[in-house]
Amino acid sequence: MTRVIITAIGSAGDVHPLLGIGAALAARGHEIVFCTHPPFAEAATRQGFAFVPIGTAADYEAAMANPALWHPRTSFRTLWAVIAPTLRPHFDTLAALVDNDTVLVGTLWAFSARLMQELYGVPFVSVQVSPSTLLSAHAPPTHPRLTIPRGLPLAVKTALMRLIERQALDKVCGPALNALRAELTLAPARRIFGKWLHSTDGVLCLFPEWFAQAQPDWPAPRCLSGFPLFNDTGAPAPDPQLDAFLTAGERPVVFTAGSTLIDQDRYANAVSAALMESGLRGILLTPDAPPVDAAAAQAGVRADARADAQGVLLKRRYVPLQKLLPRCRALVYHGGIGTAALAYAAGIPQVLTPFAHDQFDNTQRVVASGCGVRLDRPLQPQALARALKQVLGSPSIATQCGRMQDRLATSTDGCEAAARYIEGLMGTGVRTQTVGHTFSLALADSGHSL
Repeated sequence: MTRVIITAIGSAGDVHPLLGIGAALAARGHEIVFCTHPPFAEAATRQGFAFVPIGTAADYEAAMANPALWHPRTSFRTLWAVIAPTLRPHFDTLAALVDNDTVLVGTLWAFSARLMQELYGVPFVSVQVSPSTLLSAHAPPTHPRLTIPRGLPLAVKTALMRLIERQALDKVCGPALNALRAELTLAPARRIFGKWLHSTDGVLCLFPEWFAQAQPDWPAPRCLSGFPLFNDTGAPAPDPQLDAFLTAGERPVVFTAGSTLIDQDRYANAVSAALMESGLRGILLTPDAPPVDAAAAQAGVRADARADAQGVLLKRRYVPLQKLLPRCRALVYHGGIGTAALAYAAGIPQVLTPFAHDQFDNTQRVVASGCGVRLDRPLQPQALARALKQVLGSPSIATQCGRMQDRLATSTDGCEAAARYIEGLMGTGVRTQTVGHTFSLALADSGHSL
């Protein structure tokens, strides 16, 4: 048994895949320590993992509620302003947890795990949840502000990519990261996103080759594991209204903006108007939905269920998409890669409305796969109705959705493939020096907060 410390920083789309991989590793007999934001503590402990928080719930909620985090012009700086103060506390916590039989696994922003590898030789697998942060000059990622035209000569694209790294990425992240590196007697890091953050032991890419073909300038060694089709499916409360709605008529369309901060009232109004215009039924996943009355459901009260079943739109705060999407006919969403993977697995067409971060690049790839269309914000009812008509009425989209569903159904499970790749590093790491301040820590009583 090896201790695997998984540190996942970001939204649910960053955390949930790592929960699935952790579950696969735990099933193979390894001890999992899950280090992430406090709102995911219940999901981690439900899997049987030891849990160590990064930051506080209040800080995380404030960050997610900041409109600047969801605007393409300000999202990167805003996210870094949240992460930078946690670098040293996160590093110290990892140093306290690591022993001589530990492997680190970390998502894009787990800079402290990369520092542990660099300083102490701790085996480390860096994880790329989506392909947009693999900064290839051969196939530049799609972004509304910094997209490099793919038709340019390779030398020109390479020069432009280096300019973006130096002036837009290193300029933002370099000062705080290199201040910590100086404390740790490490030389300054350059090309932070293009080179430094990628583990020299192995890079795990959580998507299949057909979604994003590996490029010559991607980091190596690497593994494209395929989609980790994990959606936290803790036993939900009985919901007879939802069950009645799903079985009452034609399969509905699902609408969700994921973790993206939006004007929920405006979004709901646009969805309702588009459904009325198109004659479709829908389920809107929104934080503004009233809570499900579990007590009434347990008592078998179904009058509201019959009433809801006759409606056009049903609102819910959360329903596990892995269970919901196979019972629906299309998905309208923000372009998060985890949601895209579940839509592919369900074999349903997609309408994508990207807002920020990797959503633009994911959207371009879904459209290129022939399984959906892009709809730019702000969401307008008539445009949404037209997009739904297009994806639901297209034989080619239906055919492609079926092909992708079959391909995923016959592929190796992404969580299992990722777990095997991580296992390959176990016992192969060589410490460059002892972690001097590692000490025994009872996780249940640690109280660590970054």
